Amino acid sequence: MPTLTKLFSMEEAAQHNTKDDCWVVIDGKVYDVSSYLDDHPGGDDVLLSATGKDAKEEFEDAGHSQDARDEMEKYFVGELIPSDETTPEPVQEKVGTIQKIKDLSLQYWAAPVAIIGISIVVGFLYLRKK
Repeated sequence: MPTLTKLFSMEEAAQHNTKDDCWVVIDGKVYDVSSYLDDHPGGDDVLLSATGKDAKEEFEDAGHSQDARDEMEKYFVGELIPSDETTPEPVQEKVGTIQKIKDLSLQYWAAPVAIIGISIVVGFLYLRKK
């Protein structure tokens, strides 16, 4: 049976940025690491500096072990609310490409339609003179 996960906005997670109340977001998941600050091998400043953003890149760059990844689950409190900011780049690129195609089709259809419209008006005016 699926479990319900509490959803947080990045703004909500960013408000928890002190030694007494520290939340970190890694890959869209929110962790309350307040009780882990003193035990973190890299020191508490590393975790405090990672608040208010998705720190996936910093987490990956540090080369954490599988044990560290498993231990993170103890501190899991929820996930980020999906938004444009957290939409993966390939999805954003695809949406951008579709929008560009729509814009181009409007741009390239406008000229032929205008020419046809003008031709019809000129044709009627010519026939009306005769």
